[in-house]
Amino acid sequence: MNAGESQRAPWIVGVSGASGTPYAAAVLRALLEAGESVDLVVSRASRLTLLDETGLSFRDAHWRSDLREWLARGADGKPDTFAVNLDGVRHWSAGDLAAGPSSGSYPAKGMLIVPASTACVAGVALGLSKDLLQRAASVTLKEGRPLVVAVREAPLGGQTLRHLVSLDDAGAVVVPASPAFYAGATHIQDLVDFVAGRVLDAAGVPHTLYRRWAGELGGGSRTT
Repeated sequence: MNAGESQRAPWIVGVSGASGTPYAAAVLRALLEAGESVDLVVSRASRLTLLDETGLSFRDAHWRSDLREWLARGADGKPDTFAVNLDGVRHWSAGDLAAGPSSGSYPAKGMLIVPASTACVAGVALGLSKDLLQRAASVTLKEGRPLVVAVREAPLGGQTLRHLVSLDDAGAVVVPASPAFYAGATHIQDLVDFVAGRVLDAAGVPHTLYRRWAGELGGGSRTT
């Protein structure tokens, strides 16, 4: 390991099986654009969702080419919408419980789960650690690092609400995947970017994904 590798402190991004893979893509792009390193964990269930929502596969053996194709695609499904540089990304298989993020001694800034399914929320709240995504989240909490959980479900049942309260009590930040409209959205990508931006706000990562509220009514309805 060289000196650069020894100083690397990534954000761990977990993608679970909830609908909302464009949210994950927007967060990943913004982290890389901000110069952040990323450790990526894509759950088995999320690969089915990705295939259903985009027609794209995510394979461990071809993760780099699959990830590049995914991140280059816009929320409207148009390919080659974004330029992608994956130099800062390291991928870990969801079944690899010996991976770096499974240990508290592994350096990381924190973890973002985008989107977070109700099953993922339950697993993290109960400390099940059934795969690397859940284990990394448990490690993040026990080490006192930032954990942002972008839950995507409607309606929310009582059991899930209790699990979310447990995560809040444990120090996680719960960000519902609920886009706002005051930022002047004119495209589906704008709505996706708003949610991604709020996730990054919770993590303290700078970005320019949406127009921030400035206390002026009607600003979002103006065209530029």
